[in-house]
Amino acid sequence: MAHIIVVGNEKGGAGKSTVSMHVATALARLGHKVNTLDLDLRQRTLGRYFENRRAFLKSAELDLPSPANHNLPEIDAATLKPGENVYDHRLSAAVSRLEPDSDFILIDCPGSHTRLSQVAHSLADTLVTPLNDSFIDFDLLARIDSHGEKLLGPSVYSEMVWNARQLRAQAGLKPIDWVVVRNRVGTQRMVNKEKMERAITMLAERIGFRVAPGFSERVIFRELFPRGLTLLDLKDVGVKQLNISNIAARQELRDMMKAMNLPGVEVEF
Repeated sequence: MAHIIVVGNEKGGAGKSTVSMHVATALARLGHKVNTLDLDLRQRTLGRYFENRRAFLKSAELDLPSPANHNLPEIDAATLKPGENVYDHRLSAAVSRLEPDSDFILIDCPGSHTRLSQVAHSLADTLVTPLNDSFIDFDLLARIDSHGEKLLGPSVYSEMVWNARQLRAQAGLKPIDWVVVRNRVGTQRMVNKEKMERAITMLAERIGFRVAPGFSERVIFRELFPRGLTLLDLKDVGVKQLNISNIAARQELRDMMKAMNLPGVEVEF
């Protein structure tokens, strides 16, 4: 069966689609069959990323390893039983259709609570939650006191992940491997950064996730989107010498992929 990666949280601007695009493309470049679904039916950032990629590669007459992005199939509401949700069926139909021809299915969730996102979390073998390195975004995982040191309780998002874990356990499925990716970590040692690190470590042990390094804030990510490219494509599109920032960003991607520890994946780029 395909390994399902769900990239989700309930805050916008945390870098979900950037992480999704780079993870999916990295897996494709490593020789895996990768299919993706964008559940943000309104914004469609990941979907537009792939549209940009197809258009650029066609115009440049290039054939680079790429995941295949898919839309959710339409479901005839008349075929549903009373109480059944059409979005549940759209997602399950998409996954069922893609599984036979996939090593990995990556699902990018919207930055808000939706029925589709809730169902997707229960399907996750690996759940990746990008998190900006600030206590504003930490509130996504847990409520914390004014000193940034004492946990007051779980967030609604953590409770949703807990419910997804319970559903998987009841179905006899293996537990979700939850990986929190810390994006935009400051390069300097600051009091706030150190508090954040202690809080993340404490919460990881309490509610059961692993912490992985993510991406720093870099101009390159904004420049790649219009062409649908990733850091791994730069040399193939004519960039003969990477600058220091680009080299550092590639290393960040390498470190993140290794930390995710996906089955059957040897990170060699």
